[in-house]
Amino acid sequence: MNNKKPGFITCIGYQGEELPGLRCKGTKNMSYNKQFFEKVFSNKRMERYFKLYPQDESRAIMHYQCNLRLSEAMYPSLSVLEVTLRNSLCRELRLMTGREDWYAIFPNTPGLTNLNKDITQASKRISGRHEQVTPSKIIAELTLGFWVSLLNSEYEKILWKDLRRAFPYMPKKLKQRKNVSAPLNRFRAFRNRVFHNESICWNLDRVKELHDEFIVLLGWMNKDVPSWLALSDRFDNVTENIRKVLNR
Repeated sequence: MNNKKPGFITCIGYQGEELPGLRCKGTKNMSYNKQFFEKVFSNKRMERYFKLYPQDESRAIMHYQCNLRLSEAMYPSLSVLEVTLRNSLCRELRLMTGREDWYAIFPNTPGLTNLNKDITQASKRISGRHEQVTPSKIIAELTLGFWVSLLNSEYEKILWKDLRRAFPYMPKKLKQRKNVSAPLNRFRAFRNRVFHNESICWNLDRVKELHDEFIVLLGWMNKDVPSWLALSDRFDNVTENIRKVLNR
């Protein structure tokens, strides 16, 4: 039986310690209760949490805090994978075309003309900031969706034979476009949920599967990156602490 009073929150610290969350330092009589969270984060966002714990609002709020911690813990792997993917594909596109502005071939290459709209949009955003449009700025401006789309089936015959070299450590028996495209599309969808502040803290086993899959993808591009990332990746510790809190 939970004996905590409504509105009392225990949140998770970085090392798993419990921190009192009832009052904010420097704020008089501020209770972080259901009304506070619904006002700040909206009824719709909090609805799922309070429905899960209809008789225990402090537990619902704790679950929401766990979601924030989990999203935070996913950031290193998501960020490193996105940047590594972009740079790896960009390297191979430069080699394929022999030019820094490899995207310049899109308008005149049958089968790739659809990609030019992404380049045009990126160029407009840069120009709109009154900045000079350069290859490096175009590349930085392109979305994750663009990079992942390069490995879609519609571009397989044109791009895959060159872009597969972006994954030099991928096992030979697995080295097919679909075996890269499928996990990358899962990565894109999950990354967007985290970066758009959606809830992910419902099936920790599935989140761990995805996290582990992302680390494998990283290793396919650069065998040394996963071990370097492990130095700052707190995912396993955070999920272990969340399991303890939510299973009480």
